[in-house]
Amino acid sequence: MSEKRVQKTKGKKDAARELAVPEGVSVAYAGGIFKAKGKSGECSKALVAKNVSIKIEGEKILLSAKKATKREKRMIATFISHMKNMLRGSNDGHTYVLKICSGHFPMTVSSTKDEFVVKNFIGEKIPRKLKIKAGAAVKVDGDKVVVQSASKEIAGQVSADIENLTKRANYDTRIFQDGIYIVNKDGKELK
Repeated sequence: MSEKRVQKTKGKKDAARELAVPEGVSVAYAGGIFKAKGKSGECSKALVAKNVSIKIEGEKILLSAKKATKREKRMIATFISHMKNMLRGSNDGHTYVLKICSGHFPMTVSSTKDEFVVKNFIGEKIPRKLKIKAGAAVKVDGDKVVVQSASKEIAGQVSADIENLTKRANYDTRIFQDGIYIVNKDGKELK
């Protein structure tokens, strides 16, 4: 008995997705850089991938790849996620909230346009300073610190930098709870 083995070839299909642009936001894509501009600010990000094309037609963004493999499909989904964050940020902004926790020594927190300062942290004489990244606004309201930005990456990074500013090595945070901690990440409460 002889068997014929037929080798099946998987046909690669074209992949395409589209994203609607919300009202009040203008978008542009040139030279591999995607820009979104709205009432809360402007965001730009390099979105370049081999075999993935991005086109803007009216109020829609079209992403497509001919004979797409898994890699191209993943890149399209990644670009869609980045674009959604940029469109939402340029329209509404991204907000992170941090809480100031001080025990025995009351710390003083202040912020200017480009610098964040923590004084008297655990009785330290020298203030701890942080340079704020461009594109982020930091406000201190009582025991809360509010970080706002049109870019989700910048807002998250500035919040993490503020949290790391008051971390101490080799101290158990369950006992030594002094510091500034993120409690709300862009609308999501942390426990």
